[in-house]
Amino acid sequence: MKELVIAGQNIAPGSRIQINVPGIRLYTDTDISMPVSVIRAKKNGPTVFVSAAVHGDELNGIEIIRRLIQLKSLRINCGTLILVPIVNIYGVLNQSRYMPDRRDLNRCFPGSPKGSLAGRVADTFLSEIVNHCDYGIDLHTGAIHRSNLPQIRADLEDPGTLSLAEAFGVPVLLNSNLRDGSLRQAAVESGTKILLYEAGQALRFDELSIRAGVKGIMNVLSHIGMINRKNTAKKPIQRFVANNSVWCRANESGIVNNLKNLGDQVQKGEALATIGGPFGEVFDTVKSSRAGIIIGKQNIPLAQEGDAMFHIAYFSEPDEEIAENIEKMQDSLLPDNDSKDLYGA
Repeated sequence: MKELVIAGQNIAPGSRIQINVPGIRLYTDTDISMPVSVIRAKKNGPTVFVSAAVHGDELNGIEIIRRLIQLKSLRINCGTLILVPIVNIYGVLNQSRYMPDRRDLNRCFPGSPKGSLAGRVADTFLSEIVNHCDYGIDLHTGAIHRSNLPQIRADLEDPGTLSLAEAFGVPVLLNSNLRDGSLRQAAVESGTKILLYEAGQALRFDELSIRAGVKGIMNVLSHIGMINRKNTAKKPIQRFVANNSVWCRANESGIVNNLKNLGDQVQKGEALATIGGPFGEVFDTVKSSRAGIIIGKQNIPLAQEGDAMFHIAYFSEPDEEIAENIEKMQDSLLPDNDSKDLYGA
């Protein structure tokens, strides 16, 4: 097997270790480091990273990786799995999306060892983790007061990436262009095929999103031959690709009464929410500008004029089929007679 060195430590085949990748010290002269768990098989195979909290307030991914690390059934037959539960340590400490220098880490890749604080962290993550890997899965959530339906965003025009996205196993796949300065762009440029998993909201755990994430990562590892796993799904979930999406915005400021939820199928012109005043009067009705599926929504029941309120993806397939498969995913991961298996794997 090829040599693997992270933070100066040579990781031998057949080992399972935890490493602290040094970061930049705090004002208090306190050392800070990025926690990394590495699982290597004795047999050669792909190298995969799974990362979370590139945005420091996006906590769902941290719990997904924690559950993966503790999962007894996670046995790697070949290759290497690199798990990074917290990339933006500074943001998590401050419960903030951003770095202390107010930069968005996910717009600072590939970074530089002599650049800004965010640029230095980006450079460290890229050189110590991503550049070793053939594949990657980066875990995200919606922003503050905004939830996302479990979905994969990726360059779905690339056949290899599309195959990974389909293997992940959530119904909604969003074909998404690469953004300048993003981890996804830097990974692709280094030759790493990468998926971005979006689910839940900032500063909250969402059990459906967590279980779907754990199960999806296990599905991908099985797909590329790193683990042996039987398909136990009673109701196979179909995958649907959306090439376009649109945000529906508030035309008035006021108090919001939502009429639709994540995963709902909507028609063009259908009412999504009303916006009114403190005496019960209705100022405006937010309506869908396209037929499709709601994949993201604002949660706070207050709106300013121009606020993005509902994110609607539209597909070439019938929306009824997509909504049905979203229900299948929910039923399979959060059944009425829950077995208390918190891993969803």
